[in-house]
Amino acid sequence: MFQQTPVYDRLVAERGDIPVQVRGEADRIRRTLAQVMGQASTPRPSEPQNVFEPKQLPPAL
Repeated sequence: MFQQTPVYDRLVAERGDIPVQVRGEADRIRRTLAQVMGQASTPRPSEPQNVFEPKQLPPAL
């Protein structure tokens, strides 16, 4: 994207390549989230679809 400059090279040498580190961490979080969301999207038969909805509606009065 941008050509590296001496200032950028010096900052990378002093502080590390922060954009590369952030992209790596974002990729790791995205993979973890995909795993968690994949597990959460397959409901277990013994559990209600939504924790805020009862398994059975109460009888009408």
